[in-house]
Amino acid sequence: RGPTRLVLQGQNGVGGKAVRVGTRRSQLARIQTDSVVKMLQELYPDLCFEIAVAMSTTGDKILDTALSKIGEKSLFTKELESALERNEVDLVVHSLKDLPTSLPPGFTIGAVCRRENPLDAVVFHPKNCGKTLSLLPEKSVIGTSSLRRAAQLKKKFPQLEFRDIRGNLNTRIKKLDEKEDFSAIVLAAAGLKRMGWEDRIGQLLSPEDCLYAVGQGALAVEVRAKDQEILTMVSALHDADTVLCCIAERAFMKRLEGGCSVPVAVSTMLKDGQLYLTGAVYSLDGSDSLKETMQTSVHYHQQNEDGPDDDVQHVGITARNVPRQAQDAAESLGVELASLLLSKGAKHILSVARQLNDAR
Repeated sequence: RGPTRLVLQGQNGVGGKAVRVGTRRSQLARIQTDSVVKMLQELYPDLCFEIAVAMSTTGDKILDTALSKIGEKSLFTKELESALERNEVDLVVHSLKDLPTSLPPGFTIGAVCRRENPLDAVVFHPKNCGKTLSLLPEKSVIGTSSLRRAAQLKKKFPQLEFRDIRGNLNTRIKKLDEKEDFSAIVLAAAGLKRMGWEDRIGQLLSPEDCLYAVGQGALAVEVRAKDQEILTMVSALHDADTVLCCIAERAFMKRLEGGCSVPVAVSTMLKDGQLYLTGAVYSLDGSDSLKETMQTSVHYHQQNEDGPDDDVQHVGITARNVPRQAQDAAESLGVELASLLLSKGAKHILSVARQLNDAR
């Protein structure tokens, strides 16, 4: 089948095909996809959208191994991209943090939606309700599948123990509540909020406590790069501030050649036309780290740029409605900050972390 043409529906829905949207099977993935489809439906009331579910990805299936050990760059995205490539779906909704900084040829991130809270959150076992990490008894076990979280929190809370916990959000919360294995688990605040479980957040970790993952809290819509109609349609969902922050973060990660097998963390802020990026790398136990902050101006006006050059990608993102110079500046900021850390020895910290993780 060729790509779906965006034909406006008639009164009875005849004459046009539905726009097909791919999603993972998990409840959170479905909620995220539904929220994107709802926004699209409001923008394009004459179009019909169809959600194709039932895709389990490599990351969903392998639950007995730490994410950082599976050694796959696109754990939660590959199967969805295959459906996109085969024209079975027209767009796919992902958590941006799951998307590698280099997408396979022929794909692009056509929209980055307004970011939810990017911070990490601590969910406590019911018996520890009302506590914070610093108030937990010594040797309390904290569950996290993230090397980034573990590295930072080990350094800040050396009295606590950190252990892998895998599974989707529902599974991890169930493991926490129904067993005595964990005193608390650390999750992305955005996921908890989208699931309607905000009341389970016992502690929000500020960037001083724990810098977050690249792209955390943002949703990405991946499309075929050459499918102009779909690309034009989804580009209306771009949130310019989120796009610039995430371009800087992804450029930082890409320059460092980081992934989920090494502890790389960021924090961004956009204020008065200035983009501030804090980036850090850590050893697995957090004892060795490098952290720096840089800023750049992203105060540029959109210029009318006609022609095929419009669809320039910045670390996999095509953002037509965000000034090109602002995107260039954001990407340069990420590259420069990573280069600064590399000049101070980041490569050594990361390669040791990678080797130790592989040997675990």
